[in-house]
Amino acid sequence: MHSSFDFASPSRRRFLATAALACVASPNVRAAPAEPRNAMTLGFSTYGARGITTEQVLPILSVTGYDAVELTATKGFDAAPENMSTARRRQVKRILYDTELVLTSLMEHTVPADEAKINSGNLKRIEAASELVRDLTENKHCVIQTVLGGGDWDKRKNLLVEQVGKWVEVTTKYDVTCCIKPHRGGGMSNPAQALWIIQQLGNPQRLRMVYDFSHYIYTGLELQLTVAQAVSKTAHVAVKDTIKNPKGGYQFKLPGSTGAIDFALLIKLLFQGGYRGDISCEVSSMLWRQAGYDPRQAIRTCYKNMSLAFEKAGVPRPE
Repeated sequence: MHSSFDFASPSRRRFLATAALACVASPNVRAAPAEPRNAMTLGFSTYGARGITTEQVLPILSVTGYDAVELTATKGFDAAPENMSTARRRQVKRILYDTELVLTSLMEHTVPADEAKINSGNLKRIEAASELVRDLTENKHCVIQTVLGGGDWDKRKNLLVEQVGKWVEVTTKYDVTCCIKPHRGGGMSNPAQALWIIQQLGNPQRLRMVYDFSHYIYTGLELQLTVAQAVSKTAHVAVKDTIKNPKGGYQFKLPGSTGAIDFALLIKLLFQGGYRGDISCEVSSMLWRQAGYDPRQAIRTCYKNMSLAFEKAGVPRPE
């Protein structure tokens, strides 16, 4: 079991430094280790690591103590498929193996629209992300997650069903799961709406939802009830804090930094409900766009807070 504060031994750090350099020259690429299913992993999303390349951030996450990683494949980010050449894919796959990190998710941002051209582009991005998953990991539990944009639910829900259905057809061909994420203020903003989309499509095996309570808090939705509602169809969990802004609206914060959400309870309830996936620390753009934001410090703070939450919950992580 990982400790909350003992990030890594000196020998482990030396090994990782050697591995990160060796992977550039080695022609042999082994598969990343499979995600253990008798535990839950603690991961970090590279959405909060802008300015650090994928090859650089993976050893940092492993040395810190994380078990897993979500790569941000959204257009404009370092790990977007169009930025990942064949050589880079081989190198990143090798680093994933050497650092023992499990790739649990790719974050995309594909928003259904009324325009056929936009929807066609979204479908191409979903396919490109699916190919990237195939090239980087043997982990059959890796997902592609995306929000579905804003707008009025009643006016958009049929469009969402239509387009998500097309995405799932693509991800299923690659044996990858598509995860839709309810978002505060979005057209799909709660688990009930995500469940409705899944049900309308006939509960396909390769369609699930992302659970992120930071988007439900202060909306009248309760943690225990939303976990119970969503857990059987949840394949990825994102964590961050949310506080009310005195001037109106809400502010996202690093997970575990405000006490607004009982993450130990969240982890315990998910585990009791049968969830065995990733708890992924997500840093909002509200934070990483701020002047002076330090992604390395955020990586350390998220690990300290969330590894402690795992210990308080009594939920196992990979040995």
